[in-house]
Amino acid sequence: MKPVEGRRRVVIEEVQPQVDCGRYPAKRILGDIVTVSAAVFGDGHDHVAGRMLYRHSGEDAWRSVPLEPLTNDLWSASFTVDKLGDWLYTIEAWVDHFDTWCADLRKRIGAQTASSTSHLSSELQDIPLALRSGALLLNRTAQRAKGSDSKLLADAAANLDRLAESNAVTYKFPFSEEIITLAAQYPDLTLATRYHQELALWVDRERARYSTWYELFPRSASPDPTRHGTFADVRELLPLISAMGFDVLYLPPIHPIGNAYRKGRNNSVASTEDDPGSPWAIGSKEGGHKSILAQLGTLRQFDALVAATHHHGMELALDIAFQCSPDHPWVTEHPDWFVIRPDGSIQYAENPPKKYQDIYPLNFESTDWRGLWEALRDVFVYWIRRNVRIFRVDNPHTKALPFWGWCIAEIHKKYPDVIFLAEAFTRPHVMYSLAKAGFTQSYTYFTWRNTKDELQEYFEEISKPPVSDFFHPNLWPNTPDILHATLQKGGRPAFMQRLILAATLGANYGIYGPAFELCENIPIRQGSEEYLDSEKYEVRHWDRSASQSLAPLVTQINQIRRNNPALQSDGSIHFHPVDNPNIICYSKSSGSNRILVAVNLDPTQEQAGWIELDLKQLAVPHNENFEIEDLLTGIHYHWHYRSNYVALRPDVMPAHIFRLIRPSSGEITLDPNATGPATEIARSEDSE
Repeated sequence: MKPVEGRRRVVIEEVQPQVDCGRYPAKRILGDIVTVSAAVFGDGHDHVAGRMLYRHSGEDAWRSVPLEPLTNDLWSASFTVDKLGDWLYTIEAWVDHFDTWCADLRKRIGAQTASSTSHLSSELQDIPLALRSGALLLNRTAQRAKGSDSKLLADAAANLDRLAESNAVTYKFPFSEEIITLAAQYPDLTLATRYHQELALWVDRERARYSTWYELFPRSASPDPTRHGTFADVRELLPLISAMGFDVLYLPPIHPIGNAYRKGRNNSVASTEDDPGSPWAIGSKEGGHKSILAQLGTLRQFDALVAATHHHGMELALDIAFQCSPDHPWVTEHPDWFVIRPDGSIQYAENPPKKYQDIYPLNFESTDWRGLWEALRDVFVYWIRRNVRIFRVDNPHTKALPFWGWCIAEIHKKYPDVIFLAEAFTRPHVMYSLAKAGFTQSYTYFTWRNTKDELQEYFEEISKPPVSDFFHPNLWPNTPDILHATLQKGGRPAFMQRLILAATLGANYGIYGPAFELCENIPIRQGSEEYLDSEKYEVRHWDRSASQSLAPLVTQINQIRRNNPALQSDGSIHFHPVDNPNIICYSKSSGSNRILVAVNLDPTQEQAGWIELDLKQLAVPHNENFEIEDLLTGIHYHWHYRSNYVALRPDVMPAHIFRLIRPSSGEITLDPNATGPATEIARSEDSE
């Protein structure tokens, strides 16, 4: 098949970033510098040039920036995203005849040989002709130029013609780099090649990249253990939560809870009148997904809570669970939105052998799927209009993937600042597909990655392209559904260890608050990840002043995160070898801020080992002393060379979080007022 225009000689390949061959947008954060690379080449020895075209979806005209050569036909260009929402970018390239001519003329002039006025060398005879060719190219460029630029280029062309007529013995290169640069601004695009796609980019606000989540059940927020908590009680806790350094307060579903098949304590199928039921069994005669459980308060009190959360420097995140109790109004109003069994009853949720009689899943193969999609979208819009901009979505992988692509795009058209967190503990392809469909952040496998090899392999996967182009991980050491065996068996040291890992491996992390602070670690039965006396099925009272509370450490860790930009993104993570498999070491950097973390993964015993630092990654010159500060203890150390020794007691502090300070001078100095175990050691190889 013949091309439409066979004179387009430039080939454009390997444009990056692009997700699934451009099917989905890559993701960036407002203010990011976006670097796009491509392979751009043509036949023969002619030079090529190109530019990146980019624009926000709300703009009609393309902006452009020239491509810069890298190596071996690879080129790149960068632009800064200055608006939220959809962007487009592509590559355009062409044969640069004028730049080719310039390079050729330099070679000709460089090859001049001594000659007499009566017998010019063949090289000299070629130069006047070459000058006339250049004049033709510059005159054409002058016609494309504007204003004074056109005159400058035309004058340069005329000068070439004059030089050609002079028949000089020798020639110098006829004009400055400024003329070459000016000519490059007016390329001949008649035969330019445009990349076959306009690639999409989605730009989120900063909280998509860096956030610190605190989950609590409002019904357990009361200071009085004899009564149900309210929104007003949550408001009273805001100063405490804010002071701990959290910027997102996440509430499980706040809607009316069904009575039919209501679950009792510890997920019992039998309940009493006093059992509040599961908040995820949504809907009763009082309303559904746009209503509030009366025991929590009113819509006005909810609005006051949202405003108060903002006042304390946080945002409120709501749980959106698209499922219904048998009492939900949709069950009678839209029975076709559910799966009807042969006996006429509605199919309840099952994960055999588990049965969830109190929940009806929605049927995304309903003949009224359009009506269902619109109703679900409207749930988000309702709460967005009440100033909620963050949603944690329950089990999105059990809903149709095309729905999420449509729904999130619909919402982002009007509300590009909305953030969606996918609670998707599922297979990798499904998890990644949800992120590509538009989910801003996602839960991860972090909870089940506990050895050094598991952690390093997983975080090297999700923190680098291609995955990092569309996936923002959010790390949770525990949730109301997940009490991992590590926390059950490792006690308080394991909670400390997992907190530090989550907060430093990931720029986004969260905790299921009071249960984590108070090291709640008793499962309902051996081998289960369910909590005994789970807050999902009963109102709990938490003694936040208990001596074993990790709140002081949580506060310190969150302050370290806020003070160090290196911990506020994921792309720079780099793992450093340690000769002990029970110690993991990694670094992160942002500008001059460099953080080095070493964690003892054994919650039961002290572990020690030698770290082999990648000094180049840390920007430390070879053979230079450097100072580090342990941000957990305030102790300063002076290290030298790449091999350095650490020892960590899990019952005291299972980790170092070092900040690198360069250059270093003097001997090791310890802060006499710093708190920290004497057995924690950090010294250089030379000190042995």
